[in-house]
Amino acid sequence: MKFSAHIDSQKGRHSVKVTSNGATKALKIESGANGLGSSINGGEFLFLALATCFCNDIYREAKRKNITVTKVIVEASGEFSAIGAPGYNLTYTAKLEGNATDEELNQLILETDKVAEIHNTLRQGVAVTLVN
Repeated sequence: MKFSAHIDSQKGRHSVKVTSNGATKALKIESGANGLGSSINGGEFLFLALATCFCNDIYREAKRKNITVTKVIVEASGEFSAIGAPGYNLTYTAKLEGNATDEELNQLILETDKVAEIHNTLRQGVAVTLVN
């Protein structure tokens, strides 16, 4: 499955589109300070990606196990120390409610952590290449 993101940013206008396997969706994100860039920074999107990936994967993995999950709460956080420095202390928590025991839900969390694609991408330290 191929993914991409597209930003068209001009003073006072910020357009964002994401694509998964040819299906494009527009996201409404306001312009940043002084009408430039984005009102949301990359760090915020990085942690949103971690939380979103895990949330969606919980529902996917629960379905495979015939568990009905009725509520997912995921909080991802981390730190950046300076311009250009990589993030550190990346952590997340997850809480679930559903039609399974606490032990089964905890096992679902642990198993989903092993297959969450965004998490595994970061854990492997995949290269990012500028094509110019």
